[in-house]
Amino acid sequence: MPSISRAEEPPMTLENLIARLEEDIVLARRKPRERLIEEDLVAQFDVKKHVVRRALAELEQMGLAERKRNRGAVVRDYTPEEVRQIYAVRELLETQAAEQIPLPASAELVAALSDIQKVHGDGIDSGDIVGAFRANVHFHQTLFAACGNPYLAAAINQFALKSHGVRFYSLVRADYMNRAREDHEAMIEALRVGDRDRLVALCRAHLTPSAQAYIDASQPMVPAASHKAI
Repeated sequence: MPSISRAEEPPMTLENLIARLEEDIVLARRKPRERLIEEDLVAQFDVKKHVVRRALAELEQMGLAERKRNRGAVVRDYTPEEVRQIYAVRELLETQAAEQIPLPASAELVAALSDIQKVHGDGIDSGDIVGAFRANVHFHQTLFAACGNPYLAAAINQFALKSHGVRFYSLVRADYMNRAREDHEAMIEALRVGDRDRLVALCRAHLTPSAQAYIDASQPMVPAASHKAI
């Protein structure tokens, strides 16, 4: 099949622009503190300035960008302490949801999660990081929606969005991606057999790698001690 040229591509919608910028930030194509210049985005994506402004406002609501005085919008840069606080809230919310999911889970839920996890695993194996990232989001949204409390599920989604900007260190490493796959498969099995303690423990432990990878990478390099000649 011939590739689609830029001239043949469909017009960029607001939703697609938000998704593209989100992926750029999550995959570190746009780094923390990098400026998001409206004129550059208008030219790159061939959209009107008001569409770019709405997209940047949405990214700010998601916790992926922030407005700086005299600088415009920049990619959000979280401190290690902010990351710890966000993930502490995520742990409270997600373990509470895991406590409320009816167990053993329905065959429909197990089948849905298994199908999503296959897409996630295929993305890892083929190097499709964007596909794996999107499947991972879909997996957790489907899992926590099963708690039966839409307000709790919405809060989980909100804080998961805030952490997207800190996940690029874990998304580019095969060992982190494979651990995520193993965790998902174990969660599905815990749901299937009705092992709530195992499910809650997995949900808690699953949050640690991406947060720790970001915190470790944020630590300043300590120069090696110099040795004076004797």
